[in-house]
Amino acid sequence: MRSLVLACLILFMPSLLWAGPIRIKDLVEFDGVRGNDLVGTGLVVGLNGTGDGIRNAPFTEEIMANLLERLGVNVAGEEYRPKNVAAVFVTATLPAFGRAGGRIDVTVSAIGDAKSLLGGTLIMTPLNGADGQIYAVAQGTILAGGVSADGNAARVVQGVPTSGAIPSGARIEREVAFDFTTLTSLRLALKTPDFTTAGRIESAINAEFGRPIAAMLDAGTLGLDLAAAGMASPAHVLARIEGLTVEATSRARVVVDQRSGTIVMGEDVRIGRVAVAQGGLTLRIEESPMVVQPNPFSEGQSIVVPRSSAAISKGPGTGMAEISGGTSLSEVVAGLNALGVAPYDMIDILKSINAAGALHAEFVVN
Repeated sequence: MRSLVLACLILFMPSLLWAGPIRIKDLVEFDGVRGNDLVGTGLVVGLNGTGDGIRNAPFTEEIMANLLERLGVNVAGEEYRPKNVAAVFVTATLPAFGRAGGRIDVTVSAIGDAKSLLGGTLIMTPLNGADGQIYAVAQGTILAGGVSADGNAARVVQGVPTSGAIPSGARIEREVAFDFTTLTSLRLALKTPDFTTAGRIESAINAEFGRPIAAMLDAGTLGLDLAAAGMASPAHVLARIEGLTVEATSRARVVVDQRSGTIVMGEDVRIGRVAVAQGGLTLRIEESPMVVQPNPFSEGQSIVVPRSSAAISKGPGTGMAEISGGTSLSEVVAGLNALGVAPYDMIDILKSINAAGALHAEFVVN
C-alpha cells in the first residue's frame, strides 16, 4: 500500500495595503521600454561522450557539417559519428536600450538526445529577433545545473543536465531602432490592473508636477503628457516619476495547486459563517495470486490463479463543524485549521465553501 505524504502550505501573503507604499516603477511597465526575445540554433562541443546520437538526431550532423565548411573544412560525403557534440537552442532577451558591444546572458537547451551539456562549449551562434535580423552573437562555456550518472543497469539524474546558462555569453551586435527622445506622450501599464491603484498613481504624479500630466484611461492604463511636464527629455520625466510611492491594492485571492497540495491566501480573504462536515472513504485492494501445480507425473501445466480482496472502510470524518465569519486572515486560517483535515481535503472544502458563496475572494485552481 503506497502512502502519499502531503504538505499543506498556507502562506500569509500580505495585502499591498499592509506592505506600505510601493514605488511606481515596481507597479507599472512603461510603454516602449521593454526587452526583445532572441533565439538561435547552435552547436555545443567538448562533451564527455554525452552528446547527441547522430542516428537519432541527424540535424546535429547537418549543423556540424555547415559549421566546418564555413571554417574551410570539407566533410562532404564523409561519415563521422562523434559523441561529444550536441545541437542546442540558444535563447536570450535583448534589454531595453541595449547598446552595441554590451553583453547579455543566454540560456542553452539541448534539442536532440544528448544526456548532458556539462562541461560543453557553445560555438559562435547568431541570435535572431522576430524580424529575422541578427542582434547578438553567443559563445562560451556552459554552466549546467544538473548532473547524471550511468551504470550498466541504472541511471541517476539530478536537476536538468540538458540545459544550462552562459552568463554574459552574448555580445550585442545590433541595436533596436527606437528614438525615445522624440516621444510626446507615453502610457503606463499596470502589472495588476486595479482602478484604485491606477487612481492613486494618477494623483501622485499630478501632485508631484503640480499640473495634470497623468490621466487614468482604465484599470490597467494611464496616459502621460510628456510635453506638459516641461522637462528636458522624456527620460527626465520618467526618472522623476518612477521613484514616487503609492499605496497599492489588490483583489482578495485564494490560489490552490492541486499537484503539490499548496494553498496560498491573500490578506483580504474573508469567509462567511458556514458549517462544514467532512468524512472520507478508504478503498483497499490487495492482490495475492496463487500458483496451482498439476499432480506429479500428470499431464498439465502450472497456472496462476488470481486472488483479490477489496474492502471499503468509512472514516469517522470531522463531523459538523462551524467556521465563524473571519474578519482577518489569521481568523480564517484558525477556523480552517480547526477542521483538522489533510491538505487535499482542505482544498475540497475550500471549493465547496466557494460554491456555497461563503468564500469572499477570487478562487484560482492550478
